[in-house]
Amino acid sequence: MIEARHLRVLRAVAATGSFSAAARELGCTQPAVSQQMKALEASAGTPLLVRTGREMRLTQAGEVLVRHASGILAGLTAAEEEVAAIAGLRAGRVRLVSFPSGSSTLVPTALAALRADHPGTRVSLVEAEPPRSVEMLREGDCDVALAFRYGPGPSEWDDLVVRPLLTDRLVGLVPEGHRLAGAGAVGIGELAEESWIAGCPRCRRQLVDVCERAGFTPRIDFATDDYPAVVGLVGAGLGVAVLPELAIESVRPKGARTVTVEPAVEREIVALTLPDLAQVPAVAATLERLTRAASRA
Repeated sequence: MIEARHLRVLRAVAATGSFSAAARELGCTQPAVSQQMKALEASAGTPLLVRTGREMRLTQAGEVLVRHASGILAGLTAAEEEVAAIAGLRAGRVRLVSFPSGSSTLVPTALAALRADHPGTRVSLVEAEPPRSVEMLREGDCDVALAFRYGPGPSEWDDLVVRPLLTDRLVGLVPEGHRLAGAGAVGIGELAEESWIAGCPRCRRQLVDVCERAGFTPRIDFATDDYPAVVGLVGAGLGVAVLPELAIESVRPKGARTVTVEPAVEREIVALTLPDLAQVPAVAATLERLTRAASRA
């Protein structure tokens, strides 16, 4: 296999006309130049240099290699500089996928900090709820996935690097004029006869599970993935809802009141990446900024 270091020596020999002159230019010894030329000829499978008096002359094969060497070495230098920029966070790209309430709360703070510290690093953002976001990570469509789960999932993410961010409690949302609007804490069973407004599919399943454990099945009249829409429907007096605190944080609950729901239901919010990607500086920096944003949240 032809190595770049051998091409550099061959180019120096071609330019100077001798091993000794090439050695002086490269800052090494003449035997080292001779040894590298022998290795290059062995890799090429044909002579590259012939001696004519005191000078070395290129063979036809040597001329071909020298002709291509400049382009090869220039491309390699450019690649080395680009990789060094990525390693030093002067450049790089991170593809982030997040669920909506994470996009409106954790992500802006994290990406603003990342841009301030490493302005050459570019981050793209798309939205997807788990488990789709986790599938995108495994399929190579993103580098970091902000995700959540209710309750333990011992084998769900075993193949991934999991960065815990925060625990998000579910809270109740009722209209301002509701009989329980001023209550400090509300048992989920006290809402059994209410009309319900449900959120994303995963949250919807969790709501049904919690209610059924309390002995009733919620009557879901409205379902939407849009958290502001949930808040708006509750505020209009059309029903009650249970939403994560993180979702309510970015929405002004006009016409609605939050109440503590018992028993407590929590979801674990994490940042996920693949083991190999965790070593990439830009990905590691993104995970660190997400962790800091979560600690402030």
